[in-house]
Amino acid sequence: MQYRLLGRSGLAVSELCLGTMTFGNTTDEQQSNRMIDQFLDAGGNFLDTADVYVSGRSEEIVGKAISSKRSDVILATKVRFPTASHVNGAGLSRKHILDGVEASLKRLGTDYIDLYQVHTWDQATPIEETLRALDDLVTAGKVRYIGCSNFFAWHLMKSLAVSEAQRFVRFVAIQQQYSLVSREMDRELLELCIEENVGVIPWAPIGGGFLTDRYGYELPTEGRLANPNGGESSWAVRGTERNLSIRDAVRQTAKELERTTAQVALRWLIQRQGIISPIFGARTLEQFEDNMGAIGWELSAESWNKLDEASALPAEYPNRFIQKFSRGLK
Repeated sequence: MQYRLLGRSGLAVSELCLGTMTFGNTTDEQQSNRMIDQFLDAGGNFLDTADVYVSGRSEEIVGKAISSKRSDVILATKVRFPTASHVNGAGLSRKHILDGVEASLKRLGTDYIDLYQVHTWDQATPIEETLRALDDLVTAGKVRYIGCSNFFAWHLMKSLAVSEAQRFVRFVAIQQQYSLVSREMDRELLELCIEENVGVIPWAPIGGGFLTDRYGYELPTEGRLANPNGGESSWAVRGTERNLSIRDAVRQTAKELERTTAQVALRWLIQRQGIISPIFGARTLEQFEDNMGAIGWELSAESWNKLDEASALPAEYPNRFIQKFSRGLK
């Protein structure tokens, strides 16, 4: 396992992050513990959860599993979505953040959270209030670094500007959907992250399972993609002609390299500029072990470029306009 610094910080995280959204749901506690143990044994040190995953059960399982090796783990969790039925039980107000961090610390059985992330933008709360609350948590030692998730580029840039102006702690990472079949970050956000040194930790790095050999070319009858209410991981989103073509390219590369499609998709991300640690999840130990096969080898420049070209977004304004008149200088 290799390690990278998380954005503009001195925090070293493993090149893969173990996501725990399935823990306590489709993955029972015993299997969850085995995944965590095997991940740590392989050199992984980065675990991601959230207060809303299985109504907090994921945090409880993770906290219990790492209790004897807490200092070895970079532990990330999130706040923003509803955790109570009252009007202040959601959002990024000072109240919800402070209530949320105390509840997460209790479930995780720890005194501190390494990376505390806002789960998405809250249009109802001034970003100054959110960042001040997060800054106070860092000062108090309950949180060590902060990150964001599911932001527009202007959300991130405004947040960084407020942190700079007010001398608040700043976001060191962003957790955003990014994969060969979901490259919306390329339009603006990824370049911003590289420019401002904000580490990208992608979620759904294999397209919610779409970039595996599990699915064919028609609407599946089972699994996450079969759920019409599956949001980003529904067949309506994933099963487009363009995405099916990208998946064919991944399958061809996997066949040539005698790797699995999941390993190739993850490896492409690991080698992408600006990407720090893709977050992979697994329902079973078999899926976990398959994903872990993405470490310890590299895609050749030729193979990486083929996948990059097959999945690149079409040129659009203003990107094509700016590129046309680029001076070719840095």
